[in-house]
Amino acid sequence: MVMKLKTKLSIGLSFLFVVIFTFGILAIFYINRLSNDSKMVLKNNHESLVYSNNMLKALEDIPVKKTAVTILENNLVNQEKNITEPGEQEATQELRKNFTELLANPNDPTNYIQIRQSLQVITDLNQQAILRKNEVANKTAEDATLWLTVIFVILSLITFTFVINFPEVISTPVRLLNEGIRAIADKNYSKRIYLKQEDEFGELANAFNTMAEKLDEYEHSNLAQIKFEKSRIETIINQMKDGIIGLDSKNNILFLNEVAQSLLGLKESDIMGKYAADIALKNDLMRSLLQDEDKKELKIYADSKESYFNKDVLNVTDTETVIGQVIVLRNITPFHELNEAKTHFIATVSHELKTPISSIKMSAQLLTDNRVGNLNTEQQELIKSITDDSDRLLKITGELLNMSQVETGNIQLKLQATDPLQIINQAIQAVQFQAQQKKITLHKNINENLPAVLADTEKTSWVLINFLTNAIKYSAEETSIDIAAYIQDNHVIFTVTDEGSGIDEKYLPKIFDRYFKVPGTQERTGTGLGLSISKEFIEAQNGHIGAVSIPGQGSRFSFSLQFA
Repeated sequence: MVMKLKTKLSIGLSFLFVVIFTFGILAIFYINRLSNDSKMVLKNNHESLVYSNNMLKALEDIPVKKTAVTILENNLVNQEKNITEPGEQEATQELRKNFTELLANPNDPTNYIQIRQSLQVITDLNQQAILRKNEVANKTAEDATLWLTVIFVILSLITFTFVINFPEVISTPVRLLNEGIRAIADKNYSKRIYLKQEDEFGELANAFNTMAEKLDEYEHSNLAQIKFEKSRIETIINQMKDGIIGLDSKNNILFLNEVAQSLLGLKESDIMGKYAADIALKNDLMRSLLQDEDKKELKIYADSKESYFNKDVLNVTDTETVIGQVIVLRNITPFHELNEAKTHFIATVSHELKTPISSIKMSAQLLTDNRVGNLNTEQQELIKSITDDSDRLLKITGELLNMSQVETGNIQLKLQATDPLQIINQAIQAVQFQAQQKKITLHKNINENLPAVLADTEKTSWVLINFLTNAIKYSAEETSIDIAAYIQDNHVIFTVTDEGSGIDEKYLPKIFDRYFKVPGTQERTGTGLGLSISKEFIEAQNGHIGAVSIPGQGSRFSFSLQFA
């Protein structure tokens, strides 16, 4: 039968209770017995001796004291009431008889002798009783001492054995479990606990051994794989052309790959485990990586030239808790070089194409002059087609030239105080013919006395023309377009509102991106650069550009410029 720890504790405590209770009961029993024996000696025999002594003294005083007879009589009465020993009754009766005779004949000396003899008998009987009862009390005391001593010794031995052995039942398993837990904490998964106890501690030891066995099995089965994966990841990271920096949750350096070491001018072994902010105090690039969180692109001198890197900060999480960060510096220098080459190519080609296209357009216009000769209908249509294509090519080359200015950062602005009405009239005049072809009415809704704005007239008019051209292109025939200008927060707001098909809300954030075209439109001739260039022109003038649209109801494009 398996005895549980709770049962052992209950038995141990019950045993201690029985020991204390038994010893206490025996002690109380013998103490009460001795007390009763002492009371009997005092109450019975001692009082008889006192009465006898009193009567003996009174007997001697009878000749000289009148009260002696009364004293003797009183003590005799008390003695008659306190007869406790065998033979004491007869002696007391004899004493009463002799005392009566003495009262009848006080001068007879023989009565005195007989009274003394009776008193002596009573005294002897009580003294013998005291001796006998004292022996009984002594015997009781000896028995009590013997039994209490025997019981005390036995219980002491049992208790001593219990005190010595029982704590081991608890302390040994606790000690062994503590040692086992410390070993597991030190990754010593071969540690085992062996207990012969078949109680809760034994079950706990078995559970511990099972846990240690599983951990040992897991450690040996995965350690080689983990080391291999770690080496493979380190090899991959070091082979990457991007700089990679690993930080823990406290911003301490975990690792650097070779590219990051080259960019920072630091060795991984020198800064491993150090606080990144301390490294940043003496390293400008590290300081820039830690502080410029919103700065995505960095210019760094690397590979003997100015290089460009795109910084990405990736959070490392464990069950939604951030446990570290990885800073990735992607080398985008080749893309910058390709972009610059593309920009130069586009600028060169656009500039070279602009002159011959203008010549073609001029030649087509000359052919329409009657002084050169009359044209038949088919020839007129061909010349119109040539003129339209020339206009379209000139627009595209103009956009490409403007984009090359934007990309190279060489936007040339002639900022001056400009009347907003001048900008609006110039734009309306440029698109009037296109609007008439689709029977679209252009409405001006302009506040009076608008203040002058600080703007480049040509480029701002180009933006407004682009807005109007798009509005005409995507509006149905016989509709209207509203051009408005009003004051708001020290700015003049220019808006173009059409009644076209509108733009889906999900595409609005992208319409000012380069080369973006709204999916589903039938327009194939555009470059997707017009709105992007417009955004760059307006923002270069410290303005703001935006658009709102409701599908099926139309769109409203707007930009703002500061007061001059």
